[in-house]
Amino acid sequence: MQKLLISGALIASLLLTGCGSVERLPFVHRIDIQQGNVITQEMVDQLKPGMSKRQVRFSLGTPMISDVFHADRWDYVYRMDPNKGDIERQQVSLFFEDDVLVRIAGDYRPNLPSDLNAGNAPSQTIVVPPQPRKARGILTRLWHWIGFGEDEI
Repeated sequence: MQKLLISGALIASLLLTGCGSVERLPFVHRIDIQQGNVITQEMVDQLKPGMSKRQVRFSLGTPMISDVFHADRWDYVYRMDPNKGDIERQQVSLFFEDDVLVRIAGDYRPNLPSDLNAGNAPSQTIVVPPQPRKARGILTRLWHWIGFGEDEI
């Protein structure tokens, strides 16, 4: 009886370890796993330096990652793990200063207007005009003076 119990436990453990490698079996169906914000080049082309956070949220939607410690950085992440094939991952990071878009980094970059792509015009640099400073209260100034706030130039 004891040999039967040991052999049964051994067979059961072998069958359970087979469940860990399910993704390799050809007859087992796996679903496509899609996570994050869908990002397209057309959506990123709508972004322009100087846009407010509200305008960016209207164009791209709510960011996937909005960190409390980095309130001026939004990360839009998209990951697609298909049933068959390679994992697709895209990321776009937006950087703000005083609630105004100043920089875009990641897999997608805004395309230049068609007249600049044609080579007819010299390359242009987009300059973001300085924004007027917001009035800060006494507690905010004290917080910055102590050294806990971000330094402003």
